[in-house]
Amino acid sequence: MTGTGDYGRQRLAHLAALAARLSEHGLASRLLGTDDPVLSVRHPGTGRQTIVFATPAGKGWMFLWAPGGQESADDPGRAAEMISRTLSSHP
Repeated sequence: MTGTGDYGRQRLAHLAALAARLSEHGLASRLLGTDDPVLSVRHPGTGRQTIVFATPAGKGWMFLWAPGGQESADDPGRAAEMISRTLSSHP
């Protein structure tokens, strides 16, 4: 089992990798929190936003966001594409 510090560093690394890919899709993002960081993501054109969590799942990590989005943290590019589609669509 990893310590809280290791867990937080891993979570931060996954969220930072995702943030880098989100900008390629024209999305704005900001890390929030220190011990248990999350990623706030906003689509400048639609104004829609979501919070992305990174959480351990099985032998890896998953990104989770509303409404019902999830993708392996092993593929931040795919997750960024999926989040972009979610925030680009109008309700």
